[in-house]
Amino acid sequence: MTFQKRRVALRSILSGSTCIRPGSVYDAISIRIAEDLGFEVGMFGGSVASLAVLGDPDVALITLTELAEQMRRMSRAAALPVLVDADHGYGNALNVRRTVEELEIAGAAGLTIEDTLLPQAFGQTATQLIPLSEGVGKMKAALDARDDPELVIIGRTGAASITSLDDAIARAKAYEATGVDALFVTGIKARSELEAIARATTLPIVLGGAPEEMSDLGYLASQRVRIALQGHAPIAAATQAVYETLKALGEGQSPKSLKGLASSELTGRVMRDADVKARSAEFLGLKK
Repeated sequence: MTFQKRRVALRSILSGSTCIRPGSVYDAISIRIAEDLGFEVGMFGGSVASLAVLGDPDVALITLTELAEQMRRMSRAAALPVLVDADHGYGNALNVRRTVEELEIAGAAGLTIEDTLLPQAFGQTATQLIPLSEGVGKMKAALDARDDPELVIIGRTGAASITSLDDAIARAKAYEATGVDALFVTGIKARSELEAIARATTLPIVLGGAPEEMSDLGYLASQRVRIALQGHAPIAAATQAVYETLKALGEGQSPKSLKGLASSELTGRVMRDADVKARSAEFLGLKK
């Protein structure tokens, strides 16, 4: 599957009539597992990128180069379409252009550009947003940088929980007017807020984090939500598993007595061992 086919697949999800949950992915193993389990799209979040690559919290420490390289590794490992959280585009509108260029080459099916002021301003404890006009400039720059017309560009705002619902609507409408392919909204606390944004716009919606009352996929689909995130449980589970395993080994437990380890069959499947053996036989003359 080529990169363009992955992007077409993501566009098909956004133009459909149902709402799906993405698989949270962050490395070659996680994306292969998500693909094998039948997820239609992967979500590469900024927080999991920072944790997987740096072991740091999500405070805009990861660089574009590191993010793109991790995306490149995942693109090689699997054909699952991946939506990348590109944060604020790593700077101003010109930096946004570079961000789009690098992530497109790295194989991303789509990416989000948000209007959060990052990194956090000196002396400011509350999350801040950039001016609307600057946000519009970033969206225009992202669209201008796109070489493959199938690459999905999504405008993102968290204004609903930072400033006001009215501001979130104004930003969503302004980003829609630039020609972005979808809108990503975060900080929605009630159905009435989502419904207000849906009424004011026409683009497909990606929803990041929402209360339990908004977990019904049928309802979300009725509000044009096509992708609804549900956090990043896989990397949390992996972290806990590694911790418990190393703790047990450190306390003297025998490796053979450990529970919950991946079987050789699962490990071989994730490594695509059968494919490698077939190639070794064909190209190196090795027996399968």
